[in-house]
Amino acid sequence: MTIIKVLIADDQTLMREGLKTIIDLEEDMEVVATAEDGQEAIEKMNEFEPNLILMDIKMPNMNGIESLKKIKKVNSEMRIVILTTFAEDDFIIEGLACGADGFLLKDMNYDQLINSIREAASGQLMLPTVIASKLAKRLSKFNSVIENEINVDKLKKLGIRLSEREKEVAALIVKGFSNRKIAKQLFISEGTVKNYISEIYSKLGVKDRAQAIVYLKELQLK
Repeated sequence: MTIIKVLIADDQTLMREGLKTIIDLEEDMEVVATAEDGQEAIEKMNEFEPNLILMDIKMPNMNGIESLKKIKKVNSEMRIVILTTFAEDDFIIEGLACGADGFLLKDMNYDQLINSIREAASGQLMLPTVIASKLAKRLSKFNSVIENEINVDKLKKLGIRLSEREKEVAALIVKGFSNRKIAKQLFISEGTVKNYISEIYSKLGVKDRAQAIVYLKELQLK
């Protein structure tokens, strides 16, 4: 039987110890270490080599998202599931963009928690219904942004055809998003964003971001 070695990172002692007690009751799971903040989580990961990390978001010294980024940078295979008491859009987007393998709500029941850990350890992306709903609404809102910011019909009349991803990037450019923010919004790397932007500039016949924004906004006014 394969044992799932778990590291718990949470600044609340009761939460850490409570999760440890619950998880250690399972024959196929073992909490190999606990940590009080993101930096300690990195240190304990290197020392105890867990299969999966349960990572709280709000912690002192280094929060869960920053710790997630650093861990994934050096060990992209490490399974990291974010623990949260709230389903806030920005945390969902940033966490997923940085490689989180799912989210677990701290108030979920025992069976849900244990099953979710097993599924996350096996490679499944864990998104509770309330969080999946938040993400769906965010994406729906983003689709309306594209329609409002990019006049696709007018671009076609000018002989300019953007791919679906280029439309998404162009819409965010018009909204003033930086490359970093665009990358987080679309779950892609900044390097990939730069490549899309270069292609958009080429198709629009512009040389920089300012010209692209002016060009696209003028289309909306005509």
